[in-house]
Formats: sequence, structure tokens, C-alpha cells
Amino acid sequence: MKARIALIAHDKKKDEMIALAGQYVEFLRGCTLCATGTTGGRLVNELGLTVERKHSGPFGGDLQIGAMLVEGQIDAVIFLRDPMTPQPHEPDINALVRACDVHNVACATNPASGHMLLSHLRERQTGGVL
Repeated sequence: MKARIALIAHDKKKDEMIALAGQYVEFLRGCTLCATGTTGGRLVNELGLTVERKHSGPFGGDLQIGAMLVEGQIDAVIFLRDPMTPQPHEPDINALVRACDVHNVACATNPASGHMLLSHLRERQTGGVL
């Protein structure tokens, strides 16, 4: 079964998301991807990935992905957050991360944990050890 992955990055973390996704681009081509607005656009335009784009985070994109997660449509979330910049939609961000915890969905919030999560999913998909 294809991994269903949500990709989200705050403005100052978008370049890091593109770099991370670029290292796993072949694997990600075989996944079902969704992303918030601008992040999704960059993934499509810069890496040629097929991505279901939601609204930008401040306009409800985090909540849209959270709803998909609650409905069992997301297997993993990579949310590269900027901990140094206040976000006007912080309650939405917290709700998404909380939904990951409540529904036991893996959530990577920095490039190091993103690498670990994508490596694991890729290995699992190609028949490696769980």
C-alpha cells in the first residue's frame, strides 16, 4: 500500500523541505502526498511531485490536513516548524500536532526526524524490516 504523507513547512523552513524531499524524491513519487499551499506548489514546481494542495496554513490548510488525518487518510506528517517565529495560526498548528498524538500518526517536526521517518517508510515500502 502506498504511504500517505502530509508535507508542511513554515516559510523559513520551505527550502529545508525541498532539500529533504529532494533526497527522497523517487520514493515520494510512489506515495500519495498532500501539502499546504505554498509548500505543495514548490514540491510540484521544483521536484515534479504530484501533490494534493490544501490551503496555506494561516488560511486553514493545517486544519484541512488534520481533518484528513482524523479520517484515517494520512499515515505520516512531516511538519517543518519554525520555532523561532511566532505564527498567527498557532492554535491550528497545535491542533494538528495534537491530532497526530491522539491518532498515533508519526509526526516529524525537523529535518533530522523527517529523514528518519522517510527512511523508515521507504524501507517498509520496499520490503525492508519494519
